[in-house]
Parts: sequence; structure tokens; C-alpha cells
Amino acid sequence: MIINHNIAALNTHRQLNVNTGNTNKAIEKLSSGLRINRAGDDAAGLAISEKMRGQIRGLDMASKNAQDGISLIQTAEGALSETHSILQRMRELAVQAGNDTNNDTDRAELQKEVVQLKSEIDRISTDTEFNTKKLLNGSLGGAVDQSATASSVLAKTGVADVSTSGAKAGTYTIAATAGKLTMSFTDASGTKTQTIDNAAGAQELNFSNFGITIKTNAGYAADAATGTVEITAGSATFQIGANKDQVVDLSIGDMSAAALGANTVDISTKAGAGTAITTIQSAIDKVSTQRASLGAYQNRLEHTINNLNTSSENLTAAESRIRDTDMAKEMMNQTKNSILAQAAQAMLAQANQQPQGVLQLLR
Repeated sequence: MIINHNIAALNTHRQLNVNTGNTNKAIEKLSSGLRINRAGDDAAGLAISEKMRGQIRGLDMASKNAQDGISLIQTAEGALSETHSILQRMRELAVQAGNDTNNDTDRAELQKEVVQLKSEIDRISTDTEFNTKKLLNGSLGGAVDQSATASSVLAKTGVADVSTSGAKAGTYTIAATAGKLTMSFTDASGTKTQTIDNAAGAQELNFSNFGITIKTNAGYAADAATGTVEITAGSATFQIGANKDQVVDLSIGDMSAAALGANTVDISTKAGAGTAITTIQSAIDKVSTQRASLGAYQNRLEHTINNLNTSSENLTAAESRIRDTDMAKEMMNQTKNSILAQAAQAMLAQANQQPQGVLQLLR
């Protein structure tokens, strides 16, 4: 028998510490609901779950961004709805002015209302905004270089109108050779080009690679032109993903009376009234096209939100499997370790009594 080293007590004490530590860990997991409370619990699991958490929070914020985008679109579309109503009223007045039951004095009075309606169209295009961002003044649409050189090139190419709806924000260059139009765009990834044959004098050229549509004068074939025309595409960019470059660009054209071609409407004469009907109808068609585009974007964003929410839900489930505690299993572990700790404590008391047997030999 030895008394300097009580091996049984040392072993029991070690087991007691292990069981107590395991009990404390189980209690921590049960109280927090997390299987991983610190890196030491599962280093790899922690790293993976933190990456997932970043994605989940990004997806949730992207969903909110898309909802804000829908609010912006609804603001613009609501304003255009009123522009539509104004144009319909102007067309109604033009039809009325074309009737010979009215004389020029009557038409002059009708023109006064038209003037005020045109002013209201301009006010709507200027003042409609979302969080201080102008929506209908053309700042979210495309602009064409108006320099003398550019005007010369435009004349030779027969370009009448440019639509940048769906185009990535940036500057595009268009050059003309005999019967062909070439568009180029340079960004961080390099320069992209697309050439379209205009020899037949097509009325609408769709540069599908860039999301830009160019309307040319009917029956006009492009001539060779020196110099280039710069088309600047502006847009509202919505971050609809958790990562870089997961965006969608929204373009809204200039909806002022001048941009719609309605600023020159004059129904003070019978001839002017007839011309005004065609002019106003063209303006109505432009607004209809823009509203349809906004509606399409809104529907797209609604589907985007559904997809983002589904992705977030599935990723949350995956993160939960890594990070969260299985309460039933952990309760079982806590109960087991608690019983073992109590048993070890009782055995430690008995082990400490063993050296007392030496005293019997000394009596």
C-alpha cells in the first residue's frame, strides 16, 4: 500500500473534471440553442456557417432592395398614368378642335387648355422623384451626343431615335460604313462590338448584345460616315443578389412634352388640330411603351423576390443543420454527463478514504 500517490483518486478526479466539462458544454449548447458557440466547438463548421450567414443576410437585403425597386417603379408608373390621362385629354381636345362647329376663337380657347396640359406634363417629368432621385426627366434614360460631328454622322446613318431601355449604364459608340452600323462598348472586361446590316433601310435595328434599339428613317440605308456618335445609357441599378455584379439596370426615358413630341401641339387651327391628333397619338404610344416596360420590370422583380426568399430559406436550413443544437440529443448528453459527474464525485470520496487503511497497520 502507498500513500504518497493515490492513483485511484487521481483517475477519479480526472474523470470528474471531464464529465463536469462535458456537462457544462451541454448546458451551454442547451441554453444558447447553438451547437457551435466558439471556433473550438467545430472550426470547419464555424467557417462554413459564417459564410452561409453572410449569404443569407445578403439575400434578405437583396429582397428588400428588389422591393424598394418595385416601389420606385410604381412611383414612376403612377406618374405616367397621369401623363397618359393628360395626353388622352389633349387628343380629345384636338378631335373637338377639328370639328367645323368650332371657329378659330373657340379653337384658341381650347388651345389654352392644351398649353396648360403640356406644362403639367413637363412638371410631372421634372418633379416626379423617389428618394430625391428624378425618374422621368431623362436622367435614367439614354442620351445621344449632340455635337456638330455627331449630328453629321446621325444624318448620314439615318438614325431617328435611340432607345437604351435594358442597356448597361455607360457610353456606347456607333460608327457607320456603307450600309452597316457598328456599335461598341468598353468596360472592365474589354471591348464588345456588334455590327448590323442597314443596307435595306430597316426601320428598327436591335443591338441585342447591348439592349439598345435604334430607329432609322424609313427606307434609309446608312452611308459611310466619318467620326462616331456616343450614346450614353443612364439607368437605376438595383442590387438584387448577395454578391458583386448581381444587379439589374432600369432605364426610364425622358417623359417631358418635348421628348414625347407633344410640345409643338397647336389646335388653334383646323389643320393644326388634324396634325395634333397624330402627334398626340404618337406621344400616347411612347408613354404606353414606357409603362409596359416598367410593368415588365416590376413583374421580373416580383419573381426575383420569390427566388431570393426561397434561396434564403433553403440556405438558412443548411446553416441551421451545421450550427444549431439537436436539443433532444444534447439533453441526453447533458443527463449522461451529469450522472457520470455525480458518480465520479461519489467515487472520489471513496478513493480518498483508501489511504486511511494504512492507519490500521500502525495500531
